[in-house]
Amino acid sequence: MVEPAPVLLRMSGMSKSFPGVQALQHVDLTVRRGECLALVGENGAGKSTLMKILSGVYAPDTGTIEIDGQPVVPSNPHHAQQLGVSIIYQEFNLFPNMSIEENIFIGREPNRTGFVDRGQMRESAKSFLRQVGVDLDPRAMVRDLSVAQQQMVEIAKALSYNAQIVIMDEPTSALTDTEVRALFTIIRGLKDRGLGVVFVSHRLEEIFEICDRVTVLRDGQNAGELDTAVSSPEEIVRMMVGREMTDLYQKDTSTAQPDVVLEVRGLSRRGTQQDESKVVLDGVDLKVHAGEIVGLAGLVGSGRTEVARAIFGADAFDSGEILLEGTPVRISSPAGAIRLGIALAPEDRKLQALVLALAIRENISLPNLGRLSTLGFVKRREERNLAQRYIDALSVRTPSMEQKVVNLSGGNQQKVVLAKWLALDPKVLIVDEPTRGIDIGAKAEVHSLLSQLAAQGVAVLMISSELPEVLGMSDRIYVMREGKISGVVDRADATEERVMELATGVAAGAQAA
Repeated sequence: MVEPAPVLLRMSGMSKSFPGVQALQHVDLTVRRGECLALVGENGAGKSTLMKILSGVYAPDTGTIEIDGQPVVPSNPHHAQQLGVSIIYQEFNLFPNMSIEENIFIGREPNRTGFVDRGQMRESAKSFLRQVGVDLDPRAMVRDLSVAQQQMVEIAKALSYNAQIVIMDEPTSALTDTEVRALFTIIRGLKDRGLGVVFVSHRLEEIFEICDRVTVLRDGQNAGELDTAVSSPEEIVRMMVGREMTDLYQKDTSTAQPDVVLEVRGLSRRGTQQDESKVVLDGVDLKVHAGEIVGLAGLVGSGRTEVARAIFGADAFDSGEILLEGTPVRISSPAGAIRLGIALAPEDRKLQALVLALAIRENISLPNLGRLSTLGFVKRREERNLAQRYIDALSVRTPSMEQKVVNLSGGNQQKVVLAKWLALDPKVLIVDEPTRGIDIGAKAEVHSLLSQLAAQGVAVLMISSELPEVLGMSDRIYVMREGKISGVVDRADATEERVMELATGVAAGAQAA
């Protein structure tokens, strides 16, 4: 029998409260050397609070932390790094206008006789970059790097602190499949060197591929611990939310009506900022009926988001036409789309859909100010009534409508995005990655909401990279490849293999080979 690896990190009895909220209650967590531990739970379950205690951002009310058997009390993030704990947040902590080497060693630059030793800094940066398997020029500016490359710089920076415990918060949320594979290779390398990795994610399929064990939190308490080798996604879901995984996709029957609400014919566009000759969209045709959820699937870069932006008037197109309820319409701006009853919940809710510093009330009312105002003055009572109606209807968890959106969980932020558009009573709702970065319980609520909207006659166009979501929620699925519609699949005939064949142009048998 193989002896388990020695315990690297032990957190015992961790409790933390904030005004009116018990965020953690006697939580335990253990990480062994050479292990990748998944930390999962719904938004608000306590994952972030627990990791912020470990990384020195918060002080616990009760509990102890041991690293390599020695009691430690991280007093701030810098002290935690000195203790061997590094955290890589979903939103990277890098300076875009500085070079890779400057980011890795910021505040710790090697010096000689009072001057920064650029040569030594460059060679050391190269060494850490090689350890994470990337060949980048340390002098390159971070702003010029891809998301995946920035993530590798963050990992190299963590290793430069001689990290023993690396925390990764939703590390794959913005990566392509190829980039995810590269990240997993790096994580396996960290494990081989005896480091401990805490992998915070909502993506269960990735957890079972890269993690050894899973710690589940629910309502600020331990809900259970599982070995990935002998457990299943269904067990994790039951621990997290208290219901079966099959309940996540609440689209059992079609509510599609004969009337075509949105039709796109021959939509084409050339040119990107990087390559003006590139074909972005090539003769795209699609239809969405009243009461129908139509899925738009495809690999990253296939043109899915570009279709949504063109329909919404955010991007111009070279040829083709858009019809609304059978009538050709000219949409030159998002404001024009909104006037016609078309709403878009974009992929990046923080940058494109919400004003984080404003209250929930203000975010919900923003697209509706025209009908909430008289002579330029907002009718506050109507604004509050509108906000409260949708906070209640979508079960937004908040102490008040005056709560700033930045303080909400990802799932509740997504509900606010949907609320602001639903308040317009749209004919067409386009949702781009509607459940990205939100927990399983919130996903089920968003799916239920989309089904309810379809039942009310709204035409829903849903873009998603998650095949189970596309298959579970769509009445029909359009699949894109290289700017074209490569195929249309009815719900009854849809399988992951069929969708991937159309998305990649490679038959399932050839993929397996």
